[in-house]
Amino acid sequence: MTYFLQVENDTTWLAPYAYAIVLLGFLLFLFRIFENWYANRFDRPLLRHYLVYKNISKEQEKILEEEFHFYGLLSKRHKREFRHRVAMFIANKKFVGRQGLEVTDRMKTLIAAVGCMLSFGRKHYEYSLIDYILIYPEEFYSTMNEHHHKGEFNPREKALVLSWKDFENGYRITDDNLNLGIHEFMHAMQLEAKKSRDLDSTRFGKQFQNILKRLTHQEVKNKLDETRYFRSYAFTNQYEFMAVLAEYFIESPIEFKEHFPELYDHTKKLLNFGFAGY
Repeated sequence: MTYFLQVENDTTWLAPYAYAIVLLGFLLFLFRIFENWYANRFDRPLLRHYLVYKNISKEQEKILEEEFHFYGLLSKRHKREFRHRVAMFIANKKFVGRQGLEVTDRMKTLIAAVGCMLSFGRKHYEYSLIDYILIYPEEFYSTMNEHHHKGEFNPREKALVLSWKDFENGYRITDDNLNLGIHEFMHAMQLEAKKSRDLDSTRFGKQFQNILKRLTHQEVKNKLDETRYFRSYAFTNQYEFMAVLAEYFIESPIEFKEHFPELYDHTKKLLNFGFAGY
C-alpha cells in the first residue's frame, strides 16, 4: 500500500505575522515623515545615533585624552559616541602612507578624530565620498593641478590627501584658525551635500545658502573689509570660504561669534553643533 503525505494548505497562521510586518512598515513610514518634518522645523536631526556599540583601544583613547582638545570638552555620553565614530571611521577607511611614510595607530586615530569632530553633529557622519586617506610626510606634488599642496580632496579617486607635518600643526595649535584636517574634510562634506538628499545634506545646503546670502549684505561686506577677520584665502571662492569658516568656527568660536554672530549661527546650524560649549 502506498501512502501519500498531504500538504497542509491552511496558511492562516501566517496572518498575524503578515499584519505585524505591514504595521511595522507603516510605522517606519510615519517615523520617516516625522523625522523629515522635525529636521526641517528645527534644523537638526531627530536622532544622531541608533546604536553605539564599537569602541577604540585604551591606547587610542589615551591619544584622544592627551592630544585632542575637543575630546576633553565632551560629556561622558558624547565621548562614548565620539569613540564609536572614531572606531567606525578607522575600520571603514584605508590609510596609505606615501613616500615611505609608515602609518601609525596614532596617525589613524588623530585623522579620524578630526573628521569625526567636524561631522559630530550629523546623523550621517561617515564621509561616504572618502575611501582612502593618503598621507605624505610633508607638502606633496599634486597631479590634479600640477602644484605642490598641503592637502586635497580627490573625489574621482575617493581620496583625502594630507601632509602629516601640516596636519599635525593644524590640530596641535588650537587657536590660530589654521587646521588642514578641518579644511579638507569640509571640502568632502560640501561635495557630499551637493550629491546627496539626506537630512544632513539638506540642512547643509539650506544653511550654506543662508551664509552666502548674508555675505551679500552691505553691512557684512563693510565689516569684512574693516576687520579683515578671515584670512584672504577664504575669498578665493565660496567653497574655500566655507572651509575656512569651519576652521574659524571650530578653533575660535567666541571671537567668531562676537565679530559675525549671524554667520556663526548659520555655521552652527549647518554643522548641528549643540555640544562642547559651541
